[in-house]
Amino acid sequence: MKNLKAKDFKQKLIAITSQDPAQCYQCGKCSAGCPVRDFAEAPPNRVVRYVQLGLYDKAMTSPTIWLCAGCQTCTSRCPQEFDLAKFMDAVRELAIAYGVKSADKKTQEFHEAFLKQIENFGRAYELGMLIDYKLKSKDFFQDVDLAPSTFSKGKLSLLPHNVKGKQQIKKIFKESGEVKK
Repeated sequence: MKNLKAKDFKQKLIAITSQDPAQCYQCGKCSAGCPVRDFAEAPPNRVVRYVQLGLYDKAMTSPTIWLCAGCQTCTSRCPQEFDLAKFMDAVRELAIAYGVKSADKKTQEFHEAFLKQIENFGRAYELGMLIDYKLKSKDFFQDVDLAPSTFSKGKLSLLPHNVKGKQQIKKIFKESGEVKK
């Protein structure tokens, strides 16, 4: 990990989320309602606990941060109104900024392909995301049998959807990249 300073990590995390991880008192309601909890090695509240204890490297290397679907179930259940979905996203982004790689390389590659599509098109362009992911993961033939039915049912568009404000979205990505540096 490049230059991980505990004080620096916590300050950046608080700056990104506008909340202090100490706010979480570990009731576990977030983890009890998490739809991806059964697939994670640690419940979401444990990732918060890692940060509370200063175990930043453990938080950033946890596969749980990459599995988080950002569905907001945890946030809606929290009696402290701690936005855990925002927290998980911030830990994930700090992990990228600090050069921490996910144990599951393909999950991180998918995440990066998704963000690239949002930055370029203002929303998820599924075909572009699929192409980016396949090129990064070099897993060209997994799920290839689904392609014909996906196209025939109109689930996959050849061209990206046009959205308003693409330049504003690019500006947000540019500014967030400068903040992370």
